[in-house]
Amino acid sequence: AIEPEAHRGVAGFRLDAITELFEDRQLRDAPALGGRNAQGDPILSDIYTKNLPEVHDVMRRLRAMTDGYPGERVLIGETYVPTTADIDAWYGGARHDELQLPMDTLMGLGHHLDAGTFRQRLLESQTELHGSQPLFVFDNHDNVRSWDRFGDGVHNAAIARIVAALLLTSRATALIYQGQEIGQHTATPQRVEDVRDPIGITGWPKEKGRDGERTPMQWDTSAQAGFSSSSRTWLPVTADYPSVNVRSESADPHSLLNWYRRLIALRRDNSALRSGRMIMLDQSNASVLTYLRVGDDGHAVLVSLNMSAQPQEVTPGLVAAGVAGKHLHTLLSSPTKLGDASSARYSLPPYAAWVALVR
Repeated sequence: AIEPEAHRGVAGFRLDAITELFEDRQLRDAPALGGRNAQGDPILSDIYTKNLPEVHDVMRRLRAMTDGYPGERVLIGETYVPTTADIDAWYGGARHDELQLPMDTLMGLGHHLDAGTFRQRLLESQTELHGSQPLFVFDNHDNVRSWDRFGDGVHNAAIARIVAALLLTSRATALIYQGQEIGQHTATPQRVEDVRDPIGITGWPKEKGRDGERTPMQWDTSAQAGFSSSSRTWLPVTADYPSVNVRSESADPHSLLNWYRRLIALRRDNSALRSGRMIMLDQSNASVLTYLRVGDDGHAVLVSLNMSAQPQEVTPGLVAAGVAGKHLHTLLSSPTKLGDASSARYSLPPYAAWVALVR
């Protein structure tokens, strides 16, 4: 018998493209949808190759196996599905007997910084998953980096802090992809000769592949950004690595990396942010996303994110939400330091991220 990896200290598994584990038993041809993809092949339906019921039998068996080991073993699934409700099946629905953490890619892999869209996704994650813990993903190896997807080319640094605050203060497990925390950008190849990704090679120039989001992690200012001692890496280090790297940003108290570190520390130390329930506030506001995290002890933290280039007035409505407290004490703010404010009404600068304790 093959010794299970968990015997060797493995904490869990990340299951790649798990929705496509099985294919149709009858081996039927996929229906054509019309048109052709970047490779020139017909565009086909995936009804015979994706989300087939047999996959869930395997997930239940895997979950039973991992639950048989002491400690908190975890199964993480790469689950691209059409709606938030579809993710629920990958948890096992009300039984909670499949993946502990299927990825909610719907939440963070969009292309628009829109308060209404994020609000709707957050509400869905709290109401359509039978109470399961969401897993939010804003960056991964298959998509243009969030720096480029949500950035407007002018306020990218402030927008990246909004993304980080949303990821690390909402009720969810946070998944951070290498380079996201320092603001690496997508470096799409400019010549087909430089492409390494097979889908980019066969689809050029319509499809340029995923190399741009897979470039080496930028550690310092040395050759190859400290990623390799080789004179040539499989994918080139991006040109801005002398300033966008872990060592340089560690020394800068105002860097994106240190913003992530402060958010992580706050999440670790604050029980409301760590495990509290979420209450959505000011739900008609088209520009500002505002919510509360409320701990079992009643302590509440307010998060307010201005997703517009204009100053915004916010009336959160804490009394209507059943939360006492007249004052908001600043815990973290970006891009400028914000002072304490009244819980009845407050102002946010453009692209501001504000985390405050309700008193």
